Amino acid sequence: MQYEEAMTYLANLTKFGFNFGLERVTELVRRLGNPHEKLRIIHVGGTNGKGSTLSMLASILKSAGFRVGTFTSPHLHSYTERFRIDDKKISEERIARILTVLRPHLEAMVSEGFEHPTEFEVSTALAFQYFREEKVDFLVLEVGLGGLIDSTNIVDPLVSVITNVAMDHMDYLGHTLGKIASIKAGIIKNNTPVVSASDNEEVLEVIKNTCMDRNAVLTVVGQDVQWEAMAKPVVCDNNFLGEQNFKVFGRLSVYDNLRIPLLGEHQLLNAATAVAAIEHLIEKGFPVSKESIRCGLMKTRWPARLELIRKGPALVLIDGAHNHHGALSLRAALDKYFPEEGFVLVLGMLADKERAKVVSELAPRARLVVVTKPNSDRAGEWGLVADAAKTFTREVRLVENITEAVRLALAEVKPCEIICITGSLYMVAEAREELLGASVDW
Repeated sequence: MQYEEAMTYLANLTKFGFNFGLERVTELVRRLGNPHEKLRIIHVGGTNGKGSTLSMLASILKSAGFRVGTFTSPHLHSYTERFRIDDKKISEERIARILTVLRPHLEAMVSEGFEHPTEFEVSTALAFQYFREEKVDFLVLEVGLGGLIDSTNIVDPLVSVITNVAMDHMDYLGHTLGKIASIKAGIIKNNTPVVSASDNEEVLEVIKNTCMDRNAVLTVVGQDVQWEAMAKPVVCDNNFLGEQNFKVFGRLSVYDNLRIPLLGEHQLLNAATAVAAIEHLIEKGFPVSKESIRCGLMKTRWPARLELIRKGPALVLIDGAHNHHGALSLRAALDKYFPEEGFVLVLGMLADKERAKVVSELAPRARLVVVTKPNSDRAGEWGLVADAAKTFTREVRLVENITEAVRLALAEVKPCEIICITGSLYMVAEAREELLGASVDW
């Protein structure tokens, strides 16, 4: 297959939807020789902060001299972003070649009575095959959805990370924090250390009980590992990047003079979580110095998360705050970094999110809310977001096309204001392309 044909083939697999369970992916990777069993894996799950934490972990390990693969989802601008080695994307040709290898196995499975693997299961198998072929030293692997029932959960990792647990994907994971936590805790394996950054008592109780059942040592960030901001965060207007200085009090050592080029207090929590996971690798004998931790954190990149962009005279803040938990972090960041500035809010959310709660956090500070439609089948009655916003501000516009919504915000923003673009990552990605150009990459 060529790349375009491969992408069409994958897109057609979405008709199998969300079909949870490990039987199909287990059989598929068996036919490939179980490539995941030959990889050193750090497994990262949770509701929010997975991607940032994963990116920090990968950057630290790369700074320590290791060759590091990452598998993440969804992507911003290109499917190739999901598979990276030392922050370099897989080539389109390589994806096409591996899918050409996978396709006969998929057809054979169906002919032998197996259910057809889903698109994400095929992507997971592709990732394992690619990183095994490339002989990476580590794979930092992001959970797709949940944990227990996610196709990535066939691995036996060196460390399991659960960033936090919040109300999200309730139709699939459950309608209480306890039920969702039990699914997230499914990535905890026997005798494998676990790091969690959750501060919710109900969630921690589930995680602690699961760790006890599986003889897994638990490190709780905020208790066993802590952090401290060292100076007021800087928003640098010359290159539009934010930087935070902090220190982490780990189990093995204190790490001072740390910096990350990411805004938001929640990123300090994510950084401490990454350090806690690295300490478990150090205990397993992998050499990672304090300098590697410092250097890796400073070089971390994770776009569309409190990302500042200058577009003409306007300052634009892009953040994929796709659920209520993310909106809380975004609102805290807006109040911290831009306490006096008003803003124009561009918002587009999927129907299966807590849209009213997100609006209640963000709309009260906005002078103008521009509601747009995410480019997804899950957008549902997207215009209902505008009805919720009208409770908090009189100026609300409905603009279905994302590009036109961004252009309206740029035209309407006042000199004393900023533009905040947030919601579904699908929508945020398209807005980012409009701001930075169609050929934008990380």
